[in-house]
Amino acid sequence: MELSALTALSPLDGRYASRMGALRGLLSEFGLVHRRVQVEVEWFIALSDAGLPEFPPLSAAARDWLQQRVAAFAPADAQAIKDIERTTNHDVKAVEYWIKQQFAASPFPELTAKGEFVHFACTSEDINNTSHGLMLKAARQDVMLPSLDGIVAVLTAMAHQLAGLPMLSRTHGQTASPTTVGKEIANVVARLQRGRERIAGVALLAKMNGAVGNYNAHLSAYPDVDWEAFSRGVIEQRLGLCFNPYTIQIEPHDYMAELFDAFTRVNTILIDLSRDIWGYISVGYFKQKTKEGEVGSSTMPHKVNPIDFENAEGNFGLANAVLTHLAQKLPISRWQRDLTDSTVLRNMGVALGYTLLGYDSLAKGLGKLEAHPANLAADLDAAWEVLAEPVQTVMRRFGLPEPYEQLKAFTRGKVITQQLMQDFIQSLALPEAEKQRLLALTPGHYTGIAAQLAARV
Repeated sequence: MELSALTALSPLDGRYASRMGALRGLLSEFGLVHRRVQVEVEWFIALSDAGLPEFPPLSAAARDWLQQRVAAFAPADAQAIKDIERTTNHDVKAVEYWIKQQFAASPFPELTAKGEFVHFACTSEDINNTSHGLMLKAARQDVMLPSLDGIVAVLTAMAHQLAGLPMLSRTHGQTASPTTVGKEIANVVARLQRGRERIAGVALLAKMNGAVGNYNAHLSAYPDVDWEAFSRGVIEQRLGLCFNPYTIQIEPHDYMAELFDAFTRVNTILIDLSRDIWGYISVGYFKQKTKEGEVGSSTMPHKVNPIDFENAEGNFGLANAVLTHLAQKLPISRWQRDLTDSTVLRNMGVALGYTLLGYDSLAKGLGKLEAHPANLAADLDAAWEVLAEPVQTVMRRFGLPEPYEQLKAFTRGKVITQQLMQDFIQSLALPEAEKQRLLALTPGHYTGIAAQLAARV
């Protein structure tokens, strides 16, 4: 059966393919092959500048031609490399052979003459680990963080807009001290801001130090070159990654675990948000804007289901399952290297793809939300028992006997109306000014500094 969006096994390449375009060129097999070519070219150019007697500096024209080949790298080029791989049965060696073919077809004999400096002293993992670092760098910087920032921006605007809109809290699902809608959203914004800093702050490590991390082959050819300094320069200055001086054959992937854990933490916060908003829609605190032609149920015409928040929750869960496996597996390698990381690393796009899909679903859902002030007010007006907290706290201040116990006996398990609460307050031996302040209090006004907190997030 021919592969298409309908026959793809993964919904990321099927049902949701149109929403994965931003990641496809970065974390796909094409993205990996592209970065391998980039790393090989940058290593080759850097070698020409290393002062090696057998490899004089490349001409400016040859350098430009090489870098243009990287910039213009296309799916047809990647396919040509995959065609070579059918013979070599080795993906990185296929890249080396393809680059040498490009040299032969170029107008620069100097490239062909020095073709054996392509992949010079490198093990495949020198190319792979740097390529993975570049893939993650681009995905984080160009796609994932901007998408997350969009969600944070929407939530921040909601927090400010709804900063003063009172809402009944429900700790343990029971009526509790009121808050505001904006403050509850501000809580999420603050959590996401910290989570975003963790994602952005992970240093992306890389190494180019040979088969077991000791520059063995490098020194066998040029024993007087400071290969560690050279490698650091390529990684940090040419590739924009962070140099790791201590590795086995592979870069140990601890930074990947840290990065994937950071994404998992943010996804978990967003699962929490998705579930809360789902619940608030269910009790009528929010309503959803309807869209002409959409159907909520095949049999119940009235329904407007919170499907975007459900889709977000589900996709964040799938993302976290893969991210967690990546984080737990990748730092483990038998002795100086085994190959189990290779196949696992090919699923970075799956993990971040489901994360991006979650972001997208959540953003769609947030765009449909409207607060329902009347329902929020009605809920508050039916919960006068929440004023038991301020009443007993004021009683404590003025030394009235057993304030907590009195309010517990008065309210617990009972329906408390405005009249009952105000009658109780009237009966208290409090200073008249304090009594009048409590009598003026309503559930909707008992929100502390919630509005100020929401407004400043």
